[in-house]
Amino acid sequence: MPAAPRLSTFPKCWLDQIVSREKDLFEWIEESATLGAEGCEMYDRFMASDEPAYLAKVRRAIEKTGQVVSLMCFSPDFTQPDPEARKREIEKQKRAIDLTADLGGTFCRTLSGQRRPEVTRAQGVEWVVECIAECLPYAEKRGVTLCMENHYKDGYWHFPEFAQLMDVFCEIVGRIDHPSFGVQFDPSNSVVAGEDPLALLDRVKTRVVSMHASDRYLEKGATFEDLQRDLGKQGYSPLLKHGVTGQGLNDYDGIFRRLKEVNFAGWISIEDGMNGLDEMRESVEFLKRKRKEFFGV
Repeated sequence: MPAAPRLSTFPKCWLDQIVSREKDLFEWIEESATLGAEGCEMYDRFMASDEPAYLAKVRRAIEKTGQVVSLMCFSPDFTQPDPEARKREIEKQKRAIDLTADLGGTFCRTLSGQRRPEVTRAQGVEWVVECIAECLPYAEKRGVTLCMENHYKDGYWHFPEFAQLMDVFCEIVGRIDHPSFGVQFDPSNSVVAGEDPLALLDRVKTRVVSMHASDRYLEKGATFEDLQRDLGKQGYSPLLKHGVTGQGLNDYDGIFRRLKEVNFAGWISIEDGMNGLDEMRESVEFLKRKRKEFFGV
């Protein structure tokens, strides 16, 4: 069988509810299995405990449905000026690596951190590269690949991603050369940054090991300038909307064409469902059609 991407799902629609335990994680695992994908993406805050018995229970539940953990979504904040705070973030990233391995996954997300006004580009880049480099030998030991995402903003952060813009992101990625490091590509985050997702993909496609698939659009009447003014508030901007993958601003033919050029065989995780599981199911079917069209499987 030719190399081809695998599909997974991430419950963006119930992120806060699963974190707060209003919605049961095991219920989501069962629902994910009905959507037609091959895996499910996890978030470290979904876990109610770090006890081995609990994590083994979660892993059994995932494997029982025939799924695997495609990615552990984690948000380190490596741009904190306090060196001790950065050390704590490194330890958190290592715990996320452990969590990934304990659940049977092999990919764990990493980020740069928040774009604090007092942190210069040069200083921030240096800190991020140092922190990620500190984590990579541990990731290699656990059989996990750290995937740096071109992110927009963690839902619990005040400031947007330090490496939100392409040039900063590519500078950091270009300074890290390790077999346990790759890129987690999110085309929608490039759109939000006011940049061309395909331009970024052209620059990093040989290093992409996983991808988020969603489609974004702005609230009717809103502009990207309005969105930028909203970025200093905690959480995601209400001006930013999700929709069915393939029906928004992203050029998925262009994306799949580039993924095929490098024989991409990693995970594509659908970050969707804000308007219900039916939309996520539509997104799965859309991506299956694209996979068949470009990869033949």
